[in-house]
Amino acid sequence: MIDDINLFGVFVNGALVTAALALLVQMPLRRALMAARVYRFVWHSGLFDIALFVVLWGAVGVLISSSSAILGVLLA
Repeated sequence: MIDDINLFGVFVNGALVTAALALLVQMPLRRALMAARVYRFVWHSGLFDIALFVVLWGAVGVLISSSSAILGVLLA
């Protein structure tokens, strides 16, 4: 489970941090998909963008939780 993250003395919910990371990944990915003209085959671009964000958010959450578990084993 993702706990609060200490950012310069301020505790921030881990879900907010992972959502921000997913958004930072989505921005260049969306521009690349636009340049590749993938949006011509998409029925509703807003719905596609939200679905892409949710998938990226889940992937970032899994990557962070698995990397913290691996680091916990290595540092123990």
